[in-house]
Amino acid sequence: MNGRTSSDAAHVLELDRDATDLGRIRRWTEAALPGVHQDELVDVLLVVTELVSNVYDHARFPARLRLRKSAEPCTVTIAVEDASPSKPVLQPVSPDSVRSRGLVIVNQLAKQWGVVQRRVGKSVWALVPCPLTS
Repeated sequence: MNGRTSSDAAHVLELDRDATDLGRIRRWTEAALPGVHQDELVDVLLVVTELVSNVYDHARFPARLRLRKSAEPCTVTIAVEDASPSKPVLQPVSPDSVRSRGLVIVNQLAKQWGVVQRRVGKSVWALVPCPLTS
């Protein structure tokens, strides 16, 4: 995994196809978002975990995670890009379902989310409100 910050203040983490270390990705996310209140940071971390897990379960590499925090109103934009053209599908789940809850969680925690088709692959994005700590 290679993390960098671009000149427009977006934080970018290249995802390594051979190593699914979600703990490391969550620590990187937390470090990239100083000042976000712990309650909202938990929501951001859950959304990041679900979207990145979907990449490892269903997508094609190369893949990357992008984070951007806007100030007014404070919102974290999470985008996971990968090389697969297949769109994720929000599926109904039952109490007996063992899997397929990822997008249900994203749908509940994000103010908005969606998919943008790219020339190669797609970007799955979510907006999570994040009041700043004082």
